[in-house]
Amino acid sequence: MPIPLSPVALSLVPVTAANWRAAMALRVTPAQLPFVADTQPVAAIALAKAHVGAVGHVWSPLLILHGETPLGFLALTHPAADPTHAWLFHFFVDHRHQRQGHARAAMAALLALMRTRTPPPSRLSLLVSPANTAAQSLYRAIGLAPTGAEADGDLVMSRTLP
Repeated sequence: MPIPLSPVALSLVPVTAANWRAAMALRVTPAQLPFVADTQPVAAIALAKAHVGAVGHVWSPLLILHGETPLGFLALTHPAADPTHAWLFHFFVDHRHQRQGHARAAMAALLALMRTRTPPPSRLSLLVSPANTAAQSLYRAIGLAPTGAEADGDLVMSRTLP
């Protein structure tokens, strides 16, 4: 059951030694798990990837906060050789906070955060399961479009950033 929250803007903060346990406590439903990771806690997978620099990327694991309340998680990455092409991995809102508009607000916060990066990314891409129609709808709403490419059975969606 969703936990109603007061209207406070969402923020994205780096996962650190002080808040990593909060990231590890976040969960998706069993039906959603194949869409974000192979196992729970999802943050553990992303933090491991960040630690080893998986797929040749630089990883920035981020907590999605509503005030001080952790709501979700995402990992923003870019190829080590190309900081202008950002990728989004392991994006989710905790099952207790879903269906309240937090995913859309988190995406807006992500786009705002990306504009502060140096150099600012000129492209955002992600992989999404063909079966995850809810996520595809959200991504289309913020301007991502299918590229026609696939990776490991997932669709690649992308958009140019201003």
